[in-house]
Amino acid sequence: MIKLKNVSKFYYSKGVIASGFVKVNLEFNLGEFIAITGESGSGKTTLLNVIGGLDTYEEGEMYINGSETSHYVTKDWEKYRREYIGNIYQNFNLINSYTVYQNVELVLTLNGVSKKERKAKVLKLLEEVDLVKFKRTKVSKLSGGQKQRVAIARALAKDTPIILADEPTGNLDKKSALSIIKLLSEIAKEKLVIIVTHNYEQVEEYVTRKITMHDGKVLEDKKIKDYKQVTNYEKASLNNIKLIDKIHLGIRNTFNIIPKFILLFLVYAFIVVSLMTEYSAFRKEEYEASKDGYNYIFSNTDDKRIVIKKKDKTPFSTEEITKLKNAKNIDYVLENDFLVDQYFNMANDNNSLWVSGNISSLEFFKDKVDVGRLPKEANEIVIKGSKDDYYLGTKFEDLFNNTFYLSDDTGRPDKSFSIKIVGIKYLDDSIYEDYTLYFSKEVLDRLLFQTHERYSSVTIDFMGHYHEMTDYDNDYKIVVNENVSKGEAYIPEFFRLSCPNNNCFNCTLNISVKNIYFNSSKDLLMTKTYNKDNIDKVLHLDNYIKENFSNYDGMIYINKDDYNELFNKGTYQMSVFVDDYQNLESVVNYLEKNNYKTISIKDTLVNSGTLQIIKILKTVITGVLIIVMFFISYFVIRIILKSRNIYFSIIRMLGGTKKTAKDLLITELFVVSNIAYFVFVIIAYLQRIDILHINFIDTVNRYFVFKDYIILYVVVILMSYLISLKYANKLFKNSAMNTYREEM
Repeated sequence: MIKLKNVSKFYYSKGVIASGFVKVNLEFNLGEFIAITGESGSGKTTLLNVIGGLDTYEEGEMYINGSETSHYVTKDWEKYRREYIGNIYQNFNLINSYTVYQNVELVLTLNGVSKKERKAKVLKLLEEVDLVKFKRTKVSKLSGGQKQRVAIARALAKDTPIILADEPTGNLDKKSALSIIKLLSEIAKEKLVIIVTHNYEQVEEYVTRKITMHDGKVLEDKKIKDYKQVTNYEKASLNNIKLIDKIHLGIRNTFNIIPKFILLFLVYAFIVVSLMTEYSAFRKEEYEASKDGYNYIFSNTDDKRIVIKKKDKTPFSTEEITKLKNAKNIDYVLENDFLVDQYFNMANDNNSLWVSGNISSLEFFKDKVDVGRLPKEANEIVIKGSKDDYYLGTKFEDLFNNTFYLSDDTGRPDKSFSIKIVGIKYLDDSIYEDYTLYFSKEVLDRLLFQTHERYSSVTIDFMGHYHEMTDYDNDYKIVVNENVSKGEAYIPEFFRLSCPNNNCFNCTLNISVKNIYFNSSKDLLMTKTYNKDNIDKVLHLDNYIKENFSNYDGMIYINKDDYNELFNKGTYQMSVFVDDYQNLESVVNYLEKNNYKTISIKDTLVNSGTLQIIKILKTVITGVLIIVMFFISYFVIRIILKSRNIYFSIIRMLGGTKKTAKDLLITELFVVSNIAYFVFVIIAYLQRIDILHINFIDTVNRYFVFKDYIILYVVVILMSYLISLKYANKLFKNSAMNTYREEM
């Protein structure tokens, strides 16, 4: 079965070579019960470990069933131990945190035996060693004799042809020792049993052969009695450990030693918190820097704003608008959103005080004012701006005590409608920004008349004379006036010079409107002309316009219905505002899936170099932090897991492969890292719903998006895997016995 020919084993330590045994020539057969004796240091245990494939040899040749083994590599020895060897150790080498059942079952699990088969076999073996009633007892609570019986049951579990026992009775009382020897002698009738012992008298009655060693050499190889040689035996049918069992063992190992689990959890929690804190801090700086950007088209650069239109460029229906208003994570929907991208001017009665700014709807003003009150009338507004501003900060009474009028781009005020400032809201920071003017819906509707033309190309065909109006046309303007009848147009008197016989009455004026969404055209009859003297009677305008007629003599006044037919063809563009910046991406995805084309305002801003610098710093510092955290965590985890090294050595000694031991280690650390990560995620969620109140997590919740959580998870899991891999490579670089010996 096994033959050693001139086999020698040497140890190398700090440049010194020591011999374990030298030039050993022995042969062992099935059916033998062999005792190896000798004083301490004679090489008995070393010989047993070489026979068992736990240790290598340097000289000679060892044959297994006639086959040489000198060419064996790690995988070959692993296969040999699995198929041929069952070990019983002097110090038991049981896993104290496992129960009796789990210790015996482990060897079967490592060799791919199904759960059902494992249960039946383990219970049978425990019955043979009289330990069934202790099957749920942790082995740490057993006596020495009971532990040795567990070790024997475990050695028999694989049903291998060779049982190797190193001082199996060394720690037992006489009665327990005798029962163990009797049990081994019964086993030897069908297997090869080799024991190492200092107490030969204890086994003399049972052994068939005695080998005596001294100073690494065999002094005596004596036959004690005849034995029946076994020639036929079936090699155990073994498979690789199943994936589900590997996962189950890894999870069991995670929690079987609570102090170890807590320490590992704290290490991974430190990794998660450190990376998340650092990354979210940079995301905050990145976010703040991005808000400082500007855009030449969109004046309202709210980071929660998304401009949308339909992909087919048709107008939004009432049902579509309602659906958007009720959609998840959408705070509000702003129709005719181009109003908020306009810069409007207001001046008091004598033009001594001007107020300019972007506009918004009072419907969306959800704050409390810092000075004054909220509007009650349609013509009352609130202003938001910096407290450091001259008027808002110290002269707000001047704003409250004046009446203002909206002005167009040329500075012409609309005296038909007055505005009162009644409230002021200060920005959260002191950085100066333009005012935001919050108007009622009535005022916004009036402003539509002023802004529609800015987004369209408007052409006037007057008796074959074409005039294309520009955004800031100082000569001509189309103005709505309620005194003009539908289908008619009131024109300046000087237009008659282009009419036949200077008579424009009932002549046709054509207005054409063209923009990216629609084209429209309308013929209007010119029924009245106005001049400086009659403008107040024809159009019922105030004296201010009469007194400043030169600024208004190019106005073409039409009816509101006609104006709407030209310009108000429906809502083609809107803005949706998300309830939280974090939800921006999910809302964009929702809109895109529902056939809307989107522009996130935050992506349109032109930023200074500060944002790019922050992004570069974030990448570099995060990378450095990950590397530093990796090595710190590795050394800490290595210290924590040092007590577990014997466990992984035992796994290999029981027939588990190096890969299996490595996978168990990876699984264990993977479970702990996942627990640490998801505990933090749960804490962040509890903070979000106001159950917990931890300051730094507020920053995480505010600036972390779903993608960031995924990135962090991948980084943590990858770090866990690499730490496991690095540690496993170090731990398993030696033979199973060398690794075990180092840890002992």
